[in-house]
Amino acid sequence: MRQFCLVVAVAIATFAPIGLAQPAGPYKVLKTARVGGEGGWDYIYADVAGRRLYIPRGGTRAVAATDTTPAAPAGPARLTIFNLDTLEPVGEISGVGGNGTAVDPKSGHGFTSDHPKVSMFDTKTMTLIKSIDVGAAQPDGIYFDAFNERVYVFSHPTKDATVIDAKDGTVLGTIDLGGVPEQGVGDGNGMLYVVMQDPQGSVTAVDVKTMKATAHYPFGDKGRCNGLALDAKNHVLFAACGNSGNPPAQPAQPMMVILSAEDGKIFTSLPLAGGSDGAVFNPSTMEAYSTQGNGTLTVVKEKSPTSFEVEQNLQTMNGARTIAFDSKTNHIFTMSQERGPAPPPPPGGGRGPQGAAVPGSFTILVIGK
Repeated sequence: MRQFCLVVAVAIATFAPIGLAQPAGPYKVLKTARVGGEGGWDYIYADVAGRRLYIPRGGTRAVAATDTTPAAPAGPARLTIFNLDTLEPVGEISGVGGNGTAVDPKSGHGFTSDHPKVSMFDTKTMTLIKSIDVGAAQPDGIYFDAFNERVYVFSHPTKDATVIDAKDGTVLGTIDLGGVPEQGVGDGNGMLYVVMQDPQGSVTAVDVKTMKATAHYPFGDKGRCNGLALDAKNHVLFAACGNSGNPPAQPAQPMMVILSAEDGKIFTSLPLAGGSDGAVFNPSTMEAYSTQGNGTLTVVKEKSPTSFEVEQNLQTMNGARTIAFDSKTNHIFTMSQERGPAPPPPPGGGRGPQGAAVPGSFTILVIGK
């Protein structure tokens, strides 16, 4: 997963259409909070126990004035913190950036997958405790597992997870994952599952007690997977993948691959409304959610441990591609910014650049019934 970057311009673009048919459903955007602030971002994290929402923001370069826009000063990387219930700003920790955040509610320690290190902070005082050296790893995805109070930091180039003791920030070792790791999720009983972003997707199962991979579940022609959710009770994994078939010979249809966490048996694959960058599962409603960069949320209903259907495709906000879940309120959180019209694609075809971002338009969305 990579950070989105902000550039300065004045134009407006908000919601994007959905390419697939849109099943009617109960979910809607309940609230939007235009909190502003410049700088790139990646993951959004909901600390359910502490009732805070964490969003790391990247630093920005100074921009000279033009005939139509004023000068903009350089801004530091920082961790922005909001009240999970009201979305009011709580504070920020300057100099602590990165891609994602994880919090241990027992110790009160938080961690961000900063570059080229991991930052450890105090959630009560909102101050940096220390920077943790993770060697050649490039921290990206991050996950806290309450089973043994450990933090797992995933790195694309080294294809592994760095394991950190959440109590004191000690690096305990690394786990070879056998692929390019994205989102991870634990079952609460000592197993960790990590989805791979490789062209041929898979999930790696890890025994956290031994810090060893115990199985690899391949997806065949499904790949570029970024999101992973788990129904821990029924041992069902939901992997949100960017393509299926054989691109470019076949269209790259995004899919949700649903499989057994016990042996990797694939139950079914269901179409997503766009390319996903995150997934979560709600055990109280038996639904999995995937957020897509084209401004959609797909809801998959688990009718039984072997039967699933797409319940709803909801329009959200263009670029709202990562996700967090609040199990207390059953609310889903995502975020994006407004953009202007995209420039034309390069000569000869290929993907063109994004439209310019609107300054101060960074927005948090709350989704629910």
